[in-house]
Amino acid sequence: MRSVLIIGLGRFGSHIARKLSELNHQVMAVDVNEERANAVLPFVTNVQIGDSTSAAFLETLGVRNFDACIVAIGDNFQNSLETASLLKELGAKKVIARASRGVQEKFLLRCGADEVVYPEKQLAAWTAIRCTSDSILDYIELDGEYAIFEVTIPREWDGKNVIELDIRKKYGINILAYRDDGKLNMNITPDLRFEAGDSIYVLGHPKSIQKCFKI
Repeated sequence: MRSVLIIGLGRFGSHIARKLSELNHQVMAVDVNEERANAVLPFVTNVQIGDSTSAAFLETLGVRNFDACIVAIGDNFQNSLETASLLKELGAKKVIARASRGVQEKFLLRCGADEVVYPEKQLAAWTAIRCTSDSILDYIELDGEYAIFEVTIPREWDGKNVIELDIRKKYGINILAYRDDGKLNMNITPDLRFEAGDSIYVLGHPKSIQKCFKI
């Protein structure tokens, strides 16, 4: 269990708060707007209403005690920048801040943020990859070199097993899991046979995966 401070309870921040709560982490949520703060009250450990650009207010939260502080402010970049900077000055262990444009990402990193998330950019990349082929069901970029794809089993794979296909040797692709009738199976054995219409999770270079699955 980790303790997380979330500042900014718009749609992005509130979704993070709910998900962390579902994962049984301790969450303190902060927003200047009382209505937004009250909306997440049932899902978090504690809620505080206040101005995160005030060093005095942030100091009362005990930011040093949190494993991570997330600045999820989306409607006022100046406030986001000031908050990230103040959190670092007050001794926050890890500051994760939201950016909506590339230039914001650069400023946040310069002003104290340890990591920057770019929801719009990440969602755009995911959507672009998804719409390139009906066979792509999901996509996770790991870094500039590798990604995880969930793709439907091609018709020509029907009835063939892992050894017969040998995509690791041919394309440098690793099979991570297989979804059969909606059930995820991570026990990938050499004799596992695939059925057209099911899906498979593979790890590799995007170009190699595109070549293998003719995407």
